[in-house]
Amino acid sequence: MAVSFDPARDYPLGSERPDLVRTPSGLPLEEVTLDALRAGRLSAGDIRATPETLRRQSAVALAAGRAQLAENLARAAELAAIPDETLLEIYTALRPHRSTAAELEDWAERLETELGSPLTAAFVREAGEACSARGLLARSERAKV
Repeated sequence: MAVSFDPARDYPLGSERPDLVRTPSGLPLEEVTLDALRAGRLSAGDIRATPETLRRQSAVALAAGRAQLAENLARAAELAAIPDETLLEIYTALRPHRSTAAELEDWAERLETELGSPLTAAFVREAGEACSARGLLARSERAKV
């Protein structure tokens, strides 16, 4: 059953629709308290935003006319489901002179096909084009340009 959600009316989620906010382990927002942390009922992962909450925040931003913020939050929703180690690998690959165009395309393909992150894949492709244009690809690729 789909949950009713109106991005314009239900913002901010935490006060207007706390029933829609859950931790990655499924705890409802009202159970995320300092007392719960002290009692050991919360883990570090429970403090993270879920992909669903980030998608809802993206919808709120879009409804408010903040398209760029909405796009960033939609990518964040994709990234929230990717393991931290993989995110660090992608971050490293995007640093100047760390990857060739082919390596960045490989990451984009993996993001699309294996990790279900088409928006982030498009971002990596755009970053690859920008790196190429600015001479920031790995040396083996820059020599060809």
